[in-house]
Amino acid sequence: MRLFVGVVPPQDVVDHLDAFLDVRREVAAFRWSAPEQWHVTLAFSGDAPERTLDEVYERLERAAGRRSAFDVRVAGGGAFPDPARARVLYAGVAGTNGDGSANRDVHERLAHLSTGTRAALARAGAPVDGQRFRPHLTVARLGHPEEVSNWVRLLDAYAGPVWRVDEISLIASHLGEGPRGRPRYEVMETFPLG
Repeated sequence: MRLFVGVVPPQDVVDHLDAFLDVRREVAAFRWSAPEQWHVTLAFSGDAPERTLDEVYERLERAAGRRSAFDVRVAGGGAFPDPARARVLYAGVAGTNGDGSANRDVHERLAHLSTGTRAALARAGAPVDGQRFRPHLTVARLGHPEEVSNWVRLLDAYAGPVWRVDEISLIASHLGEGPRGRPRYEVMETFPLG
């Protein structure tokens, strides 16, 4: 099974970013990600044995329980590997304090959540893929490396509504089963944070 653990933004957050991008999408021939699939990936296993699911659930429940809820917003953006030769365009994630001001420790909190969920998958027997954790929402993929500095500047000017991260989701990715041969995502379970 292809599984990932992610933070899924609420519908109003998705709608806000979608409206911001909607009027701009037609000017670029990118493969735009479906808004209903936007998430912050914490851990990914491209080949998880189905027999590990019960233990995956148990371990993710414990990992989530060790972390407390916090506030974030979608803000800023970037490109992988970089804007000069991008293959992926993304919206960033930023933290906020109760008064809406910037809180710099949200990346650290997300990184701890990622470390815990990666360990949970690995200990349950689901091999974990991936590289260094960078919190983001993939908004588009490019068929070949392309210069996207203007898009990154555009996303840098974006700041969406604040929302509370109070759960993580275990999601199955079914390749080729979505619209136009894209993956179909299925939320298998959600786990509340401590």
